[in-house]
Formats: sequence, C-alpha cells, structure tokens
Amino acid sequence: MPKRLPERKCVGCGALKPKNELARIVLSPEGEFIVDPTGKAPGRGAYICRNKDCLRRAEKNRGLEKSFRRSISHLVYEKLGRLIDE
Repeated sequence: MPKRLPERKCVGCGALKPKNELARIVLSPEGEFIVDPTGKAPGRGAYICRNKDCLRRAEKNRGLEKSFRRSISHLVYEKLGRLIDE
C-alpha cells in the first residue's frame, strides 16, 4: 500500500491538495509573515495555491485573517504575491 501524502486546504480557493503543491505562509514568533519553502519554519502556518488568483481570493474572503486570527495589511498581501511567484 503506497504511503499517503498529507493534504492541506488552500485558504484562497478551498481546494484540498497535496501539501507539497501548496505554498506555506507562516506567522513567525516575531510576528512577521513569511513564505516557508521548507514547510518546517516555526510558527503558525496556512497553505495557499502557488498562484496570484488564490492569493486574491484569500484577500477577498479574508482566508489568512481567519487562519491567523488577526487582521492583515494589504501590504502583506503584496509582499506575499511577490514571494509566491518566485
């Protein structure tokens, strides 16, 4: 029986996808939002598809605010948009 890949839900579109296909966004212990390419950074994490459409949806439906239980500035979304494309 093959090993099952862990799935996570995108905060933008709500689709369940394998964890390795999504970008992890972390609220670090210092209070900074970062894109975590390793998936192992400390802090609370949320997952999002690696495209700008899902980031726009997450901003519209307040997906990251709900995941992190705090308000998030529009500037953070712009920063994440630049980092997700990399």
